[in-house]
Amino acid sequence: MAGPSLRPHVHWAQRHRELFLRVDLSDVRNPDITITDNVLHFRAQGHGAKGDNIYEFEIEFLEPVEPKPVCRMTQRQLNITVQKKESNWWERLTKQEKRPLFLAPDFDRWLDESDAEMELKEKEEEKINKMKIESRIPEDPFKHLKKGYLIMYNLVQFLGFSWIFVNMTVRLFILGKDSFYDTFHTISDMMYFCQTLALMEIMNSLIGLVRSPLIPTIVQIFGRNFVLFVILGTLEEMQSKPVVFFIFYFWSIIELFRYPYYMLSCIGIEWKPLTWLRYTAWIPLYPLGGLSEAVCIVQSIPIFSETGKFSLGLPNPLNVTIQFPFVLQIYLIGLFLGVFVNFRYLYKQRKQHLGPKKRKMK
Repeated sequence: MAGPSLRPHVHWAQRHRELFLRVDLSDVRNPDITITDNVLHFRAQGHGAKGDNIYEFEIEFLEPVEPKPVCRMTQRQLNITVQKKESNWWERLTKQEKRPLFLAPDFDRWLDESDAEMELKEKEEEKINKMKIESRIPEDPFKHLKKGYLIMYNLVQFLGFSWIFVNMTVRLFILGKDSFYDTFHTISDMMYFCQTLALMEIMNSLIGLVRSPLIPTIVQIFGRNFVLFVILGTLEEMQSKPVVFFIFYFWSIIELFRYPYYMLSCIGIEWKPLTWLRYTAWIPLYPLGGLSEAVCIVQSIPIFSETGKFSLGLPNPLNVTIQFPFVLQIYLIGLFLGVFVNFRYLYKQRKQHLGPKKRKMK
């Protein structure tokens, strides 16, 4: 025969529109909390006064309440918020006059009726003041124009990088490794277009059109354009290297998730699988892209040394000698520092969008 059910300690408080219940159970598992016929039914496993067991209780409320409680669990307790159907002050919580032994006032949240009325009045005044302040702020007359521009920009970039990715993938399946050697000649025009257009992202951040931080944006765009225009664009010997395939491929895959995410954000839509890809795909792709760029620069150093291109020799107005291969070696250090800066920024963004949140049940 089953023994009597265990009841946890429950503390309660109220406001004119809400009831607050704090259940003293830690490490709560499998909570089952419902309201039927104005009775709250609670059953869960957790660690309470009688150790790790199943605890349950029922509370029949004094007056009608909404049948959808909102619960928030922490490691130490479980909080339940119940909305009253009518905004008024109750003389007690339960329909029965005698208070159940497991129920006690929550003095941390307790207010008497006059204090609660004052709190409610302050909240209403705060809400009214906020509405007045917002009404004084003039609406941006270019709001829709800015949104339309951002949608079109992200759409064009998405289509451009999609073309690059699909073209390279199809060529890889058809030609195999042979597609590595002519990637630049078949893809470069579209990549030039997309990366030149990407300079607008710096302007967007600079004038506050988007909330992206300026420094990581500059690091990424100028880093890519340096490799594309200075290294690959000026050295024919580099254009047939297999590393070009990997650089373009990693760049395009990253943007396949980034630009659609931003485009949907402009119209207030969040698609969770896309959000996850946007803030996860960069973890392997970003270091691989940085490594490919580094390999490209290392392979170009002997060619620049042999040709002397971009090196500054004597005589010249500055009266100094600057060897471009040495500049590239310094740039390699900056490249890895830039990768670290952007990696740190993206990691913070990932924690913000995908990090653990308080569990909420209705």
